[in-house]
Amino acid sequence: MPLSTHPPFTGGPPVRLPSTDSGQRWIFGFPDGLTAEVHTLGARLHGLWVPDRHGDPADVVLAPRDLARTADAARYFGSTVGRYANRIARGRFSLDGTAYRLATQESGHCLHGGTEGFDTRLWEAESVHTPEWTGVLLHLRSPDGDQGFPGNLDVTVSCLVGRDNELSFSYAAVTDAPTLVNLTNHAYFNLEGEGEGDILDHELAVDADHYTPVDGDLIPHGDHRSVAGTAFDLRRPLRIGEALARPGAGGGYDHNFVLSPHGDETLRRAAVLHAPATGRRMEVLTTEPGLQIYTAGQFDGSVLGKSGTPYRAGAGIALETQHFPDSPNRPGDPSAVLRPGDEYRSRTVLRFSTRG
Repeated sequence: MPLSTHPPFTGGPPVRLPSTDSGQRWIFGFPDGLTAEVHTLGARLHGLWVPDRHGDPADVVLAPRDLARTADAARYFGSTVGRYANRIARGRFSLDGTAYRLATQESGHCLHGGTEGFDTRLWEAESVHTPEWTGVLLHLRSPDGDQGFPGNLDVTVSCLVGRDNELSFSYAAVTDAPTLVNLTNHAYFNLEGEGEGDILDHELAVDADHYTPVDGDLIPHGDHRSVAGTAFDLRRPLRIGEALARPGAGGGYDHNFVLSPHGDETLRRAAVLHAPATGRRMEVLTTEPGLQIYTAGQFDGSVLGKSGTPYRAGAGIALETQHFPDSPNRPGDPSAVLRPGDEYRSRTVLRFSTRG
C-alpha cells in the first residue's frame, strides 16, 4: 500500500504496525474522522488523514518516503524537537551564574536541541484509548549533559486523536537540576494533500500583533515589532502567496509570531490555515506564547515524499507552537527555565473542519 493512501483502519484501540529499523509504527483514529500514524523515531507524526468537504480523506502531513533520510534534510519532518525548539545563539547560555555550551550545527548555533536532538531518539510508546480519545503516550529520558544541557530530564508526549476531529499534543517534563525546556512538534502541512503541489493558495490567519525580527542567521535582534504595515500582518486571513509577495517577506517566513495574549496556561487560538481547493480548515490552539511559522522556502527537491513527489519550496507549512527563539539570552522574553520540583507542561490542539 502506498504510504500516501488512506490506511485500512476502522477505529478501535491504536494498532501497532510491523516495526522497522527506524522503530515502532502506530496507527489510530476514529471512523469517518481523523486517522494518524506516529513513529517512535523522534516521536514523529508521520501521517494524518483528514476528510475534505466531500468526506474524502487525504494525508495532509509531509514525510520522507525513506525514513533513513531523517538523518539529513528531512530529520525534523513531523518530529518532536527539543530540549530546546528553535535557535540558541552560538549554543551558549547562562543559568544561575553558570555558563553552558551546547552542541551546535554548521551555522554555529544550537538548532532544535543540537546535533543529536530528541528528533534522533527512539522513544518508548504505549497506547491510550477512551471513548473520546485514542493515540499513543511517548516517553524519553534525556541524561544530564545531553547536548550540553544540564540535568536529567524525563519527557512525556501524548499524541491523541479526538472523536470531534482534533489532534492533541500534550507535553510534560521534570528535571533534577535547573535546565531549559521548550518542546514542539515540527510537522509540515499541506491541506490539499501531501505531494499535491505547494501551499501558496492556502489562506492563513495568525492571532499575533507582534513578531520577532531576525538577522541573517535567523537569530533574534532588537525588540519584538508590530506587524502593522509589514509582511507579517496576518491578523486577517490572507492567501499565503499574496503574503509572501509583500515587501520584506524575503524568501518566505521562518519567524516567531508573538501570540496575543500570552503569559498563562490557557488554551487559545494561535492561527487558522484553510485550503479553499479542498475545504479543509485547521485551527491551531495552544498554551504556548509563540508560533514559529516556516513556509519551507529552502526545500529544493532533494527530499522525496511519501507519494514519490520531490518536496520543493512551499510544499508545506510548519506551524510550531513554542517559546521564543534564543529566549535564554533575552531576559524580556518568557522564561524556558525548568527547576526541580516543578513540571513543564504544554498543550497544542489542531482542530479540523471543512468550509465551502
